[in-house]
Amino acid sequence: MASDLPSKLEAPEIFHDQAFIRGSWVESISKGRFDVRDPGNGRCFATAVDCTEGDVDNAVQSAHDAFQLYRKTTPRQRASLLLKWDRLIRQHKEDIALILTHESGKPLHEAKAELEYALGFTWWFAGEAERVTGIVQTPSAPNRRVLTIKQPIGVAVALVPWNYPVAMILRKAGAALAAGCAMIVKPSPETPFTALTLAYLAQQAGFPNGVFSVLPTSLANTPALSEKLCRHPLVKKITFTGSTTVGKLVARICSDTLKKVTLELGGNCPFLVFDDADLQQAAQSLITLKWRHAGQACITANRIYIQAGIYKRFAEILVEETQKLVVGHGTKEGTTIGPVTTERSLYKAKEHVDDAKRSGATILTGGNILYGTEGYDGYFFQPTVISNATEDMMIGQEEQFAPIMALFKFDTEEEAVQRANATSLGLASYFFTKDVDPAESPFGGIKESGYGKESGKDVAIQEYLITKTGTLTLRGHY
Repeated sequence: MASDLPSKLEAPEIFHDQAFIRGSWVESISKGRFDVRDPGNGRCFATAVDCTEGDVDNAVQSAHDAFQLYRKTTPRQRASLLLKWDRLIRQHKEDIALILTHESGKPLHEAKAELEYALGFTWWFAGEAERVTGIVQTPSAPNRRVLTIKQPIGVAVALVPWNYPVAMILRKAGAALAAGCAMIVKPSPETPFTALTLAYLAQQAGFPNGVFSVLPTSLANTPALSEKLCRHPLVKKITFTGSTTVGKLVARICSDTLKKVTLELGGNCPFLVFDDADLQQAAQSLITLKWRHAGQACITANRIYIQAGIYKRFAEILVEETQKLVVGHGTKEGTTIGPVTTERSLYKAKEHVDDAKRSGATILTGGNILYGTEGYDGYFFQPTVISNATEDMMIGQEEQFAPIMALFKFDTEEEAVQRANATSLGLASYFFTKDVDPAESPFGGIKESGYGKESGKDVAIQEYLITKTGTLTLRGHY
């Protein structure tokens, strides 16, 4: 179907619904298309090309051919291209935010905030391009020098999620393109159009054809296409952001060919509030963190640990602030929390709430699916606060990824630290007491939250480089 979204844009030419391969907008070999739904009303607002594994060879070969030339560009040329891309994205920020809201459901002000965050990466890596250096050192053997040089690894593939699609693409692509790699993006089926818009603007910025490609695909075709990309012999690097379950599968597949992999996976992040904390400050920070994008962020607070002395009062503040939220479509004025992005997320959230109730928790506010009730035709779930949560409940064991706030009670600092760390995941943590995230900061998890770092000085760009070593034998005395 033709989308009416471009008519709402200041620059409708930025909206595309075809794959971007070898610098051209193309249909899939299969000729298939898939529906993309607006989570705010549940309706299909556009269709996108449904790439399959049959499209992979052409895309990878195109990227490989482009890499042979792009790798020879100077760091300053790559920095210049990144800055032009950055400038064009800023120029079209309002339009991109509107596309993002229709795709993901997040309120328009949150979509704009994601753009601001994401643009930190294009700006940062434009500078990093010229900061890639090798070394010269004197070894133990006489009259020799050891040299190391950094070279781009080759074709990189980014498998990106739907919750922060623009930020995740620019964080990965910024580093890859600064290093001299070509990149293929496989966006989530829920959010293909923002990725395609970024491809259009990359072309306008002057990146050579094939250096940046996008393969949109449906949920049904995602596993096969992704596996084909991971196994392709010309692909040298995979970067994935998503669930731990899928991340383990990606790592397993890539191990067959010893591909370099960066994984940023799930979180089960604790948020600790001690008796001596400023409760209003802690509550406001938690409200902002937890309800952003309806709780659908890997670094959101998943387990809120509150010291016994302030537990009741802090819970009352959270309920009061949560009940002020305005649930609605992301483009509607006054909306402060939007829908979850996928229909399946609704039923997962309800499963978490029902399990907590059966296990003795108390629902202080919310707890129900709004989708299908009067005035709510999108994938809406009531912002929910649950007290008396315990670690044996689903909300203590699993990443919620929904507008659910689970409150756990603790007595001592030692107990809080032990319980906060009692998880197989390790992505982020927060605490508030009186006793004691920008592009420049390396980001990545430990434990089963993944490995490798994205963004930050030196670290992220190294993920797209290889080190070559050479030895010089010198004549004379040095």
